[in-house]
Amino acid sequence: MPSSRPVSLTARALGAALLLSTVPAVAATAATQGPTPAAATAVPAAAPTVTAAEVMPHLQALQRIADHNGGNRAHGTRGYAESVAYVKRALDRAGFQTQLRRFSHDGKDGYNLIADWPGGDPDHVLLSGAHLDSVPMGPGINDNGSGSAAVLTTALQVAKAGLKPERHLRFAWWGAEEAGLVGSADYVKNLSADDRKAIDLYLNLDQAGSKNLQQYLVVKDEKNGGAAAFKAFENWFGSRGFATFDIPLDSSDTESFGKAGIPTSGFSSGVSDCLHSACDDLANVDPATQATSTNALIGVVWQYATASATARP
Repeated sequence: MPSSRPVSLTARALGAALLLSTVPAVAATAATQGPTPAAATAVPAAAPTVTAAEVMPHLQALQRIADHNGGNRAHGTRGYAESVAYVKRALDRAGFQTQLRRFSHDGKDGYNLIADWPGGDPDHVLLSGAHLDSVPMGPGINDNGSGSAAVLTTALQVAKAGLKPERHLRFAWWGAEEAGLVGSADYVKNLSADDRKAIDLYLNLDQAGSKNLQQYLVVKDEKNGGAAAFKAFENWFGSRGFATFDIPLDSSDTESFGKAGIPTSGFSSGVSDCLHSACDDLANVDPATQATSTNALIGVVWQYATASATARP
């Protein structure tokens, strides 16, 4: 049922951005039809790898959006609405089934973008996500355009490969993380008991392109059963000569899922000197680190997507 609340500036901006993107505007939830599972090809033998040239254009696009909208992409702004529209357009064209889920915070509408790849066991979901919003003080290109770009690139690689996964693959871009994990908390709160149980594992990326990389900070969730996913990331990085350090669940949107008892992992490339500042722009991202982070997510997503859906994550 359509909301009876007045449509905010953000909702109007999101609608306009979606129209300009040739995607139908929606008020709260929209879905598009993608290819049927039968159209997917056989599972590739190994995960694909990408270069910085395949990831950085997404960050360049988010920088342009911020530049055209007062220097930021924060919750409730036109900059955030256009960021959502950009990601949604890419996913729709690739054949994902997308939904916009509206929530409200501080009197402003916010949106989570959810994208499902057709196929896989719906009772065993692998969910990967990142927050898409910035702080009002800057464009948020490392925090967290970098994580959003890595998740988007991973989703597009799934489509490019025509992956036919064992687990159902879902990707998400959260709103209002910088306001206190609002978007991801709203998503988890509104899951039915069955839908919550169906999520085998949540993987989160926050700050994936830091220039001062010393070690990867990997979320270790032993309480809810996410330790194996932690080990998968640790092994991926270790086999390529990167040091890791474990961090707790309360470091980002992982907290929303951990509180609900959903197994969780993910990682960060570390906090940059420009955190929450105007200088968190395109120059604040190291392309090589961004590519490594993206390939780590692709590798672990492929591992869990192609394993038996009944195997413990």
